[in-house]
Amino acid sequence: MDSTEQKRFEPLFEKMQQCLVLQGSRPKTIEAYTRAVRRVATFFDRCPDELTADDLKDYFAGLVKSHSWSTVKLDRCGLQFFYRHVLNKAWDWVTIVKPPTVRSLPDILTQEETFKVINITRKLRYRIFFLTTYSMGLRLGEALQLEVGDIDGERLRVHIRSAKGGKDRFVPLPEVTLEALRRFWITHRNPRLLFPNCLGNSRRIRKAESPMDRGGVQAAIKAAVADSGIRRKISMHSLRHSYATHLLELGVDLREIQSILGHARPETTARYAQLTNVTSTNATEMLRLMLSSFSLRWADEQ
Repeated sequence: MDSTEQKRFEPLFEKMQQCLVLQGSRPKTIEAYTRAVRRVATFFDRCPDELTADDLKDYFAGLVKSHSWSTVKLDRCGLQFFYRHVLNKAWDWVTIVKPPTVRSLPDILTQEETFKVINITRKLRYRIFFLTTYSMGLRLGEALQLEVGDIDGERLRVHIRSAKGGKDRFVPLPEVTLEALRRFWITHRNPRLLFPNCLGNSRRIRKAESPMDRGGVQAAIKAAVADSGIRRKISMHSLRHSYATHLLELGVDLREIQSILGHARPETTARYAQLTNVTSTNATEMLRLMLSSFSLRWADEQ
């Protein structure tokens, strides 16, 4: 992008950042949306304020080939924000790019497999981390950001702060997890973080200001799954899916599970009913009872 185009682009980019902040967008949203605008500016090597519908179609046609649909959707939303709130232009994105609706079901672990994966994990910090994540149904980022002050041992609950959508919630804390966290904390004694960055000696870990590395955690779960002989696609988020499914199998109400997981919509939680045989078994039994007094009339009227 030459200097003339750069001078046109920079004030628009700054205005977009300001608009995102004023609308209360989360840091990750700001990062994704601004990256989308920078990407399209780099692609055309000019300020993207005068792109035509054909330009955008060409851009997204290439993006679909090189990136996942999740990236395509983020770029679409970022550019839509840029057009609406910065350029004050209408952009009917449906006519330009419409990602397919995918309703795939995630792979999950049984309770036995979950416990096996946790205990086969080689390093203690990851074993405790996997137990914590699974036993409270946490997202990876939520577990990494846990602090000592979030633990309420008296009420056996944990305060999850500023989670997805900027919402706080309380989740039940199993006693086995509380005991594991207490014993693990003694090994590093960081005054704030439950899972501090583990680089360096014990003194450095005690003073760490950042949590464990996400990449290290993801590599550890991948290794533990492989060591367990499990061939399904299991990730850190699979522990959260498994937790919700196991609660449902134990008879916990879907609304309660929704509250624990922090889902905004009940439909999101309801999909776990498709991951277990309990719901279908209950439905079969209820249907049997409902129709037990019914007798079909076989004789036809002539």
